[in-house]
Amino acid sequence: MARGESSAGRWGMVGLALLVAGLALSAAWARFRPAPVRTHGPEHRVVRVQVLNGSGEGGVGSKLATYLREGGFQVVEVGNADRSDYFATMVVARRNDVSSAEEVARYLGDPPVIRQASSTELADVTVVLGSDRSRIHLE
Repeated sequence: MARGESSAGRWGMVGLALLVAGLALSAAWARFRPAPVRTHGPEHRVVRVQVLNGSGEGGVGSKLATYLREGGFQVVEVGNADRSDYFATMVVARRNDVSSAEEVARYLGDPPVIRQASSTELADVTVVLGSDRSRIHLE
């Protein structure tokens, strides 16, 4: 009997160890897995956003990209605009349907939306960040 109890005790410890390991892996997966991407519109399409910093202040394009990702948008590119003296932030619709651009604009506090459709663009929407960026809370 002592031998059977010892064997059962070992199996119990192995089972407990496996349970603890499973819980630890589950907790790690929940912490490090990518956040689910929010989908937009009736077709549940992900909105792809290009961020261009035209404010003249370094680093704010990356901050805006993080803010957009937190809102569920897929940021596909972060870079500098063609110039660094844009006063106003603007959202540019790169598709004929401007609903994605309007959704991004609402999320950012309603900067103006401009339609400049192009079928070759990787992004559905471009955000050009101007020096008025303080009205968008990036912190």
